[in-house]
Amino acid sequence: MSIDTGFVEAFTRTVSGAADRLLAIPDERAGVARAAGTWSRKEIIGHLIDSAANNHGRFVRAQATDHLLFDPYDADAWVRVQRYNELPWKDLVALWRDYNLHLARVMASADPLALERPRERHNLQEVAFAPMARDQPATLAYFMRDYVAHLEHHLDQAFEY
Repeated sequence: MSIDTGFVEAFTRTVSGAADRLLAIPDERAGVARAAGTWSRKEIIGHLIDSAANNHGRFVRAQATDHLLFDPYDADAWVRVQRYNELPWKDLVALWRDYNLHLARVMASADPLALERPRERHNLQEVAFAPMARDQPATLAYFMRDYVAHLEHHLDQAFEY
């Protein structure tokens, strides 16, 4: 499955529309978690910035390799260390929006052969939102679509309270 123009356009619309909705949330409310032990909206968007940063490198490097082996990262630690609740909401949303619009361009310009090439060596059972079995070949196109599904999952969380 390739990253077609329609997919990238839908991703771009999702990001732009969500940014507008997020910016309508007051800064004070964005920093409040809906329950103990959960992330606030600021922390959710911070996590999505971290995800964009990690996956940006993955998407680029994967086009020059014969595998999809990526270092995992501790999402909770990244959120904690960066103290997203202390940052201005509008700045977080702008960074998240702009980084993901850049990732949409990376996806749109990806080499079609690199997108579709089955990779026997991968660790998507560890790093993907929807894990893929280790013994099943994976593609970069699958991993890019998985990234968007992860983003949409967390946006749903940000909008549900």
